[in-house]
Amino acid sequence: MDESPESKPKCNQQNKITIMLADDHPLLRKALRDELENQPDFVVVAEAANGEEAVKMATEIVPDVVIMDISMPKINGIEATKQIKAKCPSIAVLVLTVHDETEHILSILQVGAAGYLMKTAFGEEVVQAVRGVVAGETVLSPEIFQRIIKSALRHITKPVSLDTGEKITTREQEILGLAARGLSNRDIARRLDLSEYTVKSYLVELFSKLNVSSRTEAVITALRSGLLSLNDID
Repeated sequence: MDESPESKPKCNQQNKITIMLADDHPLLRKALRDELENQPDFVVVAEAANGEEAVKMATEIVPDVVIMDISMPKINGIEATKQIKAKCPSIAVLVLTVHDETEHILSILQVGAAGYLMKTAFGEEVVQAVRGVVAGETVLSPEIFQRIIKSALRHITKPVSLDTGEKITTREQEILGLAARGLSNRDIARRLDLSEYTVKSYLVELFSKLNVSSRTEAVITALRSGLLSLNDID
């Protein structure tokens, strides 16, 4: 009986985070590889120059992360991501693209991408995004996060009342406001002189109080209920 790609063992690179690059620009792939492999725990295990190659290589190798462009030959990054996630849901797909249209953002997140960055983001921001998606976080650049929030708000027909018996604390409100601006857990921790673990714990508590499962849902719920205003995300 043939093994499914999901049942095959992952690349074992001495416990390093394994990364595949999918972009049709070889110079960008080289620059990205050089930047990522400066990290002692990162290793780039494959490169794909089009969407078909990306699907084939990702499902054979099963890296921890695929860094995916949207505009590629043969099949685009949205379709490639859909196929990769269908065959190997454990792979985290991080989008790195020039496209900032809301339609593209929502489409690729809906098919399973774990993060979305613009190609203006490079260096440390990409490194931290890789670490974030490996840790199971949804990683969005601040401008992308705000675009998603504002798009969602346009489809809201009426405000809601929070049905929670637990009061949102001042610290939780402060962290929620920073999350609404698209700051990562790491950036919030630095801003408030807290540990990342503490920030994550506050967010988990907030999710419970707001009865949501993600920071995007938390911000939308807070805006709909009046807990946050649109000024808080500008």
